[in-house]
Amino acid sequence: MPWVLFAFGLLCAVAAAISLRPPRWPGTVALLVWPVGWLVGELPLHNFAIWSATGAALVIAGGLGDWPGYLGLAGLALGLVGLRQHLVHAAAAEDAVDRGLCQLDRCAPSGHRYTWRDYATVFPFRPRAIHRVRDVEYASVNGRSLRLDVLGPAGPASSAGDAATRRPVFVYVHGGGWVIGHKNQQGRLTVHELVAAGWVCVSINYRLSPRATWPDHIVDVKRALAWVKRNIAAHGGDPDFIVIGGGSAGAHLASLTALSAHDKTFQPGFADDDLSVQGCVAYYGIYDFVDRDRHFPYRAFQTFLLRHIVMKARLERARELYDRASPVAHISPAAPPFLVWHGDRDSLAPVAGARAFVEKLRARATAPCVYVELPGAQHAFELFPSLRSVAAVKGTHRFCQAIWSAHRARVLTPADRS
Repeated sequence: MPWVLFAFGLLCAVAAAISLRPPRWPGTVALLVWPVGWLVGELPLHNFAIWSATGAALVIAGGLGDWPGYLGLAGLALGLVGLRQHLVHAAAAEDAVDRGLCQLDRCAPSGHRYTWRDYATVFPFRPRAIHRVRDVEYASVNGRSLRLDVLGPAGPASSAGDAATRRPVFVYVHGGGWVIGHKNQQGRLTVHELVAAGWVCVSINYRLSPRATWPDHIVDVKRALAWVKRNIAAHGGDPDFIVIGGGSAGAHLASLTALSAHDKTFQPGFADDDLSVQGCVAYYGIYDFVDRDRHFPYRAFQTFLLRHIVMKARLERARELYDRASPVAHISPAAPPFLVWHGDRDSLAPVAGARAFVEKLRARATAPCVYVELPGAQHAFELFPSLRSVAAVKGTHRFCQAIWSAHRARVLTPADRS
């Protein structure tokens, strides 16, 4: 039993170390150990309870009968100290959100009071007050049905003809490296938060690689947006006010959609549709396929994922294709308001890429760009309910509500607002 306690304590210490200082090179190692750092760093209270209970059980079972047990107990203690550091980082998230949003007009303070649900729940279940219309087909490509879900507050939808009572719309694009992922798996916290505030939300699927080849992914996202523009009024949504968002690969696709309304080559067969949006929320995205500033410390992203699976072309021979796939290459003064989220511990999408993207947006775009860098946060930090993720989704709500309020002030007459 002492050796079991030793192995367990060593495992806890290594897991905590990986979560606090995740390796970013080589790419294979960064990818393989990311789940460890992610689960430890984003669920510190759950891990604290499990590690403590397991350590106590091993001690009771005789784990301190020889010297390896004492070393294991020391390793466990170090691991618990690491978890405490994650709690300190998570507690600082709300201050980081407030600092980022303070520059935005009409942005209300958080006022959120945390409850046990913000800490203890692992999976974000859909509240009963949310009505979902599932698996609506928005397009069919080569016999394959592409589907989306529409979520809104329970009860009758607003009149499709009454512009003053239509609800703002949020479209969520899931992540997964352009290879995996599903509309039912991601973005739940954000979508539930916004629907509870009266928004209509749409969560979409799109074709995935390696079966799909770029630009299939972005074409599908734009097809879904075209469907939303044409049909969301029937669900009580306002087709003239749409915010698009997503996480990871979804953040890339959402950002590209928001910035490339002028690029009709991404709209085969529906080039006449106006696919401009009124805002974008990007969680831990990748914004430059060319990687012109060399933010990736490893080559696996370009030489393996993009070259062989997503783009199926070499950068050296298809630089224009890579460039047009990069949101950073589409920045213009007409860019809509942006909210960019990133964690400073992100080992899959380097935080330097987000910083550079925001810097370029702020230099060229006239609309506001809010950037929130969360201390201690890994990739996919907002998938679980936690201190950090709740602060983030509340921040997204505040951002979206602020630009919605500004939009209504511009377009509605005093009689409409009354």
